[in-house]
Amino acid sequence: MKTYLLLIILLFLNLSCKNNNVSAVEDPKPDPKPKYHFFTPDEFAMGVDLSLVNQIEDHGGVYRDSSLVRDPFRIMKDHGANMVRVRLWHNPQWVKTVYGSDQTPLYSGFADVLKTIQRAKTLGLAVNLTFHYSDSWADPGTQKPPLAWENITSLQVLKDSIYNYTYSVLSKLNAKGLMPEMVQIGNETNCGMMMTGTKTGFPNLDGCNNHWQELGTIINSGIKAVRDVSAQSAIKTKIALHIADPKNVDWWFGKITTSGAVSDFDIIGMSYYPLWHTTIAFGDLPALITKLKNNYNKKVMILETSYPWTAGYSDSYNNQFGSQAPLTGYPFTLEGQSKFLIDLTKNTISAGGTGVMYWEPDWISSQMKDLWGTGSSMENCTFFDFAGNTLSSIDYMRYIY
Repeated sequence: MKTYLLLIILLFLNLSCKNNNVSAVEDPKPDPKPKYHFFTPDEFAMGVDLSLVNQIEDHGGVYRDSSLVRDPFRIMKDHGANMVRVRLWHNPQWVKTVYGSDQTPLYSGFADVLKTIQRAKTLGLAVNLTFHYSDSWADPGTQKPPLAWENITSLQVLKDSIYNYTYSVLSKLNAKGLMPEMVQIGNETNCGMMMTGTKTGFPNLDGCNNHWQELGTIINSGIKAVRDVSAQSAIKTKIALHIADPKNVDWWFGKITTSGAVSDFDIIGMSYYPLWHTTIAFGDLPALITKLKNNYNKKVMILETSYPWTAGYSDSYNNQFGSQAPLTGYPFTLEGQSKFLIDLTKNTISAGGTGVMYWEPDWISSQMKDLWGTGSSMENCTFFDFAGNTLSSIDYMRYIY
């Protein structure tokens, strides 16, 4: 009898240990087959930019949800995301220099982006692919042409280069069943594209110096490439143009649609970082969204936004946000971040907007490197705490709007 009882106790302890071990591993049962999502025009985009995930994971970053190590794409989907935004650089060879190794993947190059899109689509997440038309970051202050194009002196040659490159990228993706639901032609093109650090004779695409016609020619060439590949695809890709800071949006789209003769696009996109973009108050943003929607008969989306959940740090890389004064009513706390995102989304929906995309909610601190530091300059704005655990604010995407 004693032997029998001892065997029962040992069996019970063995099962308990096995159950405890399960809680420490990654998702044991991934989806058995891909579930592709077809983004519909009437669907509100709950977007997250996950361009850095592959790089962060390669350099020690770990993501957890309910104390489980999990795929960050699955985490985002489970908490309400339906679209992943990913940037594409032309040939970012500088990444190898930063890491000091020829074996380093070209993060945000084509192969890395393909991997990101595959991860998103396998989980049924739609994709917004952002063409930077640069080897590195394109933003309002920097729009440098790719090294491969820097010696171009003919607008026609540049136009053909834009078309062929855009067409080639999308054709390769489409052939693999990975056609994006959205494509951005350029990133934060406030004055133009490929207009900084150019060589003598390079076509002038600076709209701020009245080269709207040339800029429009290039944008239209990219648009045509998207339309031509989309015509061969089951996914009819929507096209967005993207400007930083709400104060610039109406002016820019007025110029590009008239002087630039650009009309064949679907979405007016803007970056809205409230701690930087202060000309138009938070409470006045809905009126602007409604005005843009009505004046241009286009959909309107916030393609980038971010807000801190703390003013603290977890590494020595200086943070972009947190040193500024918070918006009134939105302290740098979990509650403040959550309230900001819920109110921003509510306001966008009520104004007739069709999407809000959060910029790099995945950028936790790791040994990842960029041109300016190691770690993260946004770890206090992510949807994860400094140990990589999900924050409650991530659930603004599941809020009943």
